[in-house]
Amino acid sequence: MNEKILKTKSNGFAALFSILLLLILSVVGFISSIALIKNEGLQVVCIILSILVFISSLILFGGLKVVKPQEAIVLTLFGEYTGSIKEPGFYFVNPFSVSVNPAAKTKLGQSGDVDRQSTPVTISTTGGVETNLNALKNQISLKIMTLNNSRQKINDCLGNPVEIGIAVTWRVVDTAKAVFNVDNYKEYLSLQCDSALRNIVRIYPYDVAPNVDTTGDGIADEGSLRGSSEVVAKRIRDEIQARVENAGLEIIEARITYLAYAPEIAAVMLQRQQASAIIDARKMIVDGAVGMVEMALERLNEGELVELDEERKAAMVSNLLVVLCGNHDAQPIVNTGSLY
Repeated sequence: MNEKILKTKSNGFAALFSILLLLILSVVGFISSIALIKNEGLQVVCIILSILVFISSLILFGGLKVVKPQEAIVLTLFGEYTGSIKEPGFYFVNPFSVSVNPAAKTKLGQSGDVDRQSTPVTISTTGGVETNLNALKNQISLKIMTLNNSRQKINDCLGNPVEIGIAVTWRVVDTAKAVFNVDNYKEYLSLQCDSALRNIVRIYPYDVAPNVDTTGDGIADEGSLRGSSEVVAKRIRDEIQARVENAGLEIIEARITYLAYAPEIAAVMLQRQQASAIIDARKMIVDGAVGMVEMALERLNEGELVELDEERKAAMVSNLLVVLCGNHDAQPIVNTGSLY
């Protein structure tokens, strides 16, 4: 269903003035009929007319609609979609029109859904969605809102369980699709975020791993959840957008807010990262030590300070490497005897 903007609406202030005038006339007519008209038949007719005008005036109050900035209302007349009002103002429409918003009582715990003035009574439903019994408005918010999706435990492409949470920035762009194409567009968005997140996370490893293709081109790359967060977030955003297009929603941005190994393997993976860091550090230390030994031998040869045979050179190299690569400070032994 496509959205259509309602054009047959009147100024609410003029309608309100007219309705109040009808109310006053009906009351005056009722009183005048009783007090002034002596003809019994005419008196009954005037009283009935005054009562009908009074009841009609009360019914007309139902046609007054107030639309706030960045809000919209979707109107139906006897089950048929008549149009949406997106412009802020005070309007008068068909008094039998009903504003529809199936998600008006749904709270996702996100921006725009929390009543800060009072503490609402809530009832938990499926997926952590709560129903706010105090929310009686049927206006649809067009503001940009942020859905803080709950953390999920998902297996990455290597089978390692990771916990990940995302924040999705979204808004309603087509009110008709949001109301009529899905049962509850807020619950629908939350479920689609969960599904899209699982589909994308299972493509990537937590950290860079060999022989893993994350782009689908058949070539191994260095993509990972930890190192390619921008790319992963963009793919999550595109995946969610494709899923909620028929609900009239626009996904502006998706960001990873939490990423960690699951508790059952976190300690093991920490040891693995520590071992990898120690190996990298040792490699750097050894490379530096070898370079310093080479430089020392070159300086000794250039200055011709001392002539060393191959056995002495090997001993010197061994001693220097032990001193430079050791975990603790070396304890020097001073030789006061001859060189040989």
